[in-house]
Amino acid sequence: MIERKAEVLQGTLDLIVLKTLETMGPMHGYGIARRIEQVSRELLSLNQGTLYPALLRLQQRGWISSEWGASENNRKAKYYSLTRAGKKQLAAEAKNWEQIAAVIARFLQPRGENVR
Repeated sequence: MIERKAEVLQGTLDLIVLKTLETMGPMHGYGIARRIEQVSRELLSLNQGTLYPALLRLQQRGWISSEWGASENNRKAKYYSLTRAGKKQLAAEAKNWEQIAAVIARFLQPRGENVR
């Protein structure tokens, strides 16, 4: 049997990246991707074609900032940090996610228990 890694839904990637930066502090893109894989116990996998456009979008919205620095192996790397606006957006995204998860949970309940 072939195991397939889960795909990250478009709207959830912002939340995951913002939360990762809040938890871990400034990180480069490769580190963000590896951390997401680690926390998801390898169920989520991000490639450059997914992560870097998301980082650019978050930066354009003012939710993260970036600056160049040296990585652990002394290579030039762009480090991303959560901004004040990003912290506010993270709170809004988390609240929205909790509401959506609650709605989906209602649909997954046995028939008859989800009507109130």
